[in-house]
Amino acid sequence: MTDTTTRPSVSELTEIAHRLRRRMMRMAADKGEGYIAQGLGIADMLAAVYWSELQFDAERLDDPDRDRFLLSTGHYSIALYAVLAELGVLTDEETATYALNGSDLPMSAFDETPGVEITSGSLGHGLGQGVGMALGLRLKGSPATVYVELSDGELQEGSTWESAMAASSFALDGLWALVDCNGIQADGPMVMDIESVAVKWSAFGWSVEEVNGNDMAEIVAAFAALRDKPGPKAIILRTTPGWGVPTIVARDRAHFVRVHEDEWTKLLAELEENHG
Repeated sequence: MTDTTTRPSVSELTEIAHRLRRRMMRMAADKGEGYIAQGLGIADMLAAVYWSELQFDAERLDDPDRDRFLLSTGHYSIALYAVLAELGVLTDEETATYALNGSDLPMSAFDETPGVEITSGSLGHGLGQGVGMALGLRLKGSPATVYVELSDGELQEGSTWESAMAASSFALDGLWALVDCNGIQADGPMVMDIESVAVKWSAFGWSVEEVNGNDMAEIVAAFAALRDKPGPKAIILRTTPGWGVPTIVARDRAHFVRVHEDEWTKLLAELEENHG
């Protein structure tokens, strides 16, 4: 069970994030293409959430009073699978099948997978589901918290802002939005000017912190600054797709990253060389 009474240090969380990146790279190897860049980008946030904030018990995945993490951008599933494998929910044998025909671990996550709370996508529905869950938990008197990861691309969806307004209106103390701002959407760079993201969330009544999403110390400090604030809370994370592997960072900021079969050994070595 994740123990948030004694929180890991920044260096410990950084090491966990590296292990997540290593898992993702091994899962993606030889697949030819995929969403590896986004997964590498949010590894730091996931390490902070699952090992320092969210109460998680691999033996009680159906506990009605469990904390919940919702991955709204379903194509980031490789990152969530890496977390669940690191926590013992998924096996190495299962993660090796990632994205293969017939696998239970597709490129976009489905809620049939243990530890995956919602079937998600890129249409801006995750936050609305999070609002509903947070409301339901409060009505039941549950102390559980709901964390929703969503992307800057989803900020172009009206349903996201309707949900943000509802969360503030209902004063949902147990709801967090973790907004991955990496500047890309389905076919390349963002097409709409969504700035200033932090100002907009604040205007909708949320308590907000904006951080470098690949700097663990900043992420940890943001959680600490917001933890006791009333109402819904948002952390705006400015992430770099492919973080930790410079060759992937240097690729065009496309939704899909294509990696040739003979590149994986070099890229895995690059990840280890850039650690720390």
